[in-house]
Amino acid sequence: MLLQGMTETLAQIKSQARLAATTIRKTAHLEMRASAPLDLATHNFPVQPKIGQQIVSAFFPYQSEIDTRPLLGKLAGDGWTTCLPIVVVPGLPLEFRRWLPGAPTIPGVWNIPRPTEDAELVEPDVLIIPLLSFDRSGYRLGYGGGFYDRTLEKLRAKKNIIAIGVGYSAQEVDHVPAGDHDQPLDYVMTENEVLAFKF
Repeated sequence: MLLQGMTETLAQIKSQARLAATTIRKTAHLEMRASAPLDLATHNFPVQPKIGQQIVSAFFPYQSEIDTRPLLGKLAGDGWTTCLPIVVVPGLPLEFRRWLPGAPTIPGVWNIPRPTEDAELVEPDVLIIPLLSFDRSGYRLGYGGGFYDRTLEKLRAKKNIIAIGVGYSAQEVDHVPAGDHDQPLDYVMTENEVLAFKF
């Protein structure tokens, strides 16, 4: 019972944190949605493509998420194979299909654009991940669905996976509430800087 109570408390803390973080991100998005994606793409990407590590996944911007398409286009030009995530079934890890900015899409879950069914299924080596907030310990606050945590857990059990959280600098907080199942980030990229974490 004590463990159950602790879990419920963490869930409540995360829920409250999501409300505050969503408001902050919306404000940042309104102020910087035009400039920040381009600034993000000017940073030196913290990982270089190489044999066995050359597939990178980003995300199609949803609501007030920072737009990663300029960064993804730059990475494709640098030799990366680029792809987008797809929600297959709630509660299961994501799958990924090849995609380049400007390529056709179809509506996915929540009407988020996703690659077409004939796009090649791939397994990324680097995941660029959306977030509501992040801290300098390398943790992110997500939306609560656990898609990326489950996906990272699955992929990290198989190979060396790099997780890069991407967002606006205004989304930084002192502490992200995290539990045992929350997967840490290796890096965070904002329009201002690239942060590296070691675990």
